[in-house]
Amino acid sequence: KTIVVASTVGGTAGKAVDVFKGYKVVVVTHTAGFREPNSQEFTGENRKAVEKKGGIILTATHALGGIHRSLAPASAPPPPSQAIGDIAAMTLRTFGQGMKVCLEVAAMAADAGLVRTDEEVISIGGTGRGADTAVVLAPSYVHRFFATRVKELICKPRL
Repeated sequence: KTIVVASTVGGTAGKAVDVFKGYKVVVVTHTAGFREPNSQEFTGENRKAVEKKGGIILTATHALGGIHRSLAPASAPPPPSQAIGDIAAMTLRTFGQGMKVCLEVAAMAADAGLVRTDEEVISIGGTGRGADTAVVLAPSYVHRFFATRVKELICKPRL
């Protein structure tokens, strides 16, 4: 019934709302300022197109990132730390970046009240541009992240 999909600029989101007609499609974007201060990578044009087709767009802080990321120099990506979010993210990346994204965006959607934690969803993520990983999972809120259950692996790239 529900598809959660990560989309940075909106291309993947546009494809998802076309492919999954009849489903609730929740699109999770990068936070504002993720790449550059005061900017949003998900274009206004793509936002309007996705919403016109019934997609729900969520822009929120990354579930596995947090205030500890602010300790890194502004000019460099944050280094891995001992923060639990980083440890969880690095562990999930052993299955591929897309797997980390799938679990993270599902938790973000749960936190926003856009998906239920007692119903399975399909979560779709990727590595860079596009989508390469999809799972069926029972999502959890960020504060109960380790209660998330991956029920089925639909696809992932070979590492």
